[in-house]
Amino acid sequence: MNQKSRRIALYTGSFDPVTNGHLDVLSAAAPLFDGILVAIGTHPGKSPLFSVEEKSKLILAATQDAARKSGCTIQIATFDGLAVDAAREHGAIALLRGLRDGTDLDYEMQMAGMNGEMAPEVQTIFMPASPGVRHITATLVRQIAAMGGDVSHFVPNVVAKALAEKFTRR
Repeated sequence: MNQKSRRIALYTGSFDPVTNGHLDVLSAAAPLFDGILVAIGTHPGKSPLFSVEEKSKLILAATQDAARKSGCTIQIATFDGLAVDAAREHGAIALLRGLRDGTDLDYEMQMAGMNGEMAPEVQTIFMPASPGVRHITATLVRQIAAMGGDVSHFVPNVVAKALAEKFTRR
């Protein structure tokens, strides 16, 4: 997605796993952009539940409807450095950030300020989460799934199945 004439947003996160909260943000932002690049952060010191390849497949499966409805292209990339560097590399004009509550806003405003200093040409776009998904975090979803709980209200069906398989094998 390096075409400068296209409006591309970079949506960063660990997406371990992708949740209905992530999809809510993507669905709200999709009509505003020609393309959204879901950028999976990779950190050598962390051991995620899902591999990058698994996350990519789950994200693409879960975002098909939003992409089709909006006409927005949704693609996957990885990055291991600064989000603004990844945005520049992929020709993104915006960093897409979801907000659940005031705590998120405080943190994200600081991050947006720093990113704005480093890359003034890349705007940070905040998308408030819908009330029905504000409580969802990937960390809580993993914990509930690990304890055998039902996560189907918090994640797309494809992700709920993948979580069940992961924890059945453990």
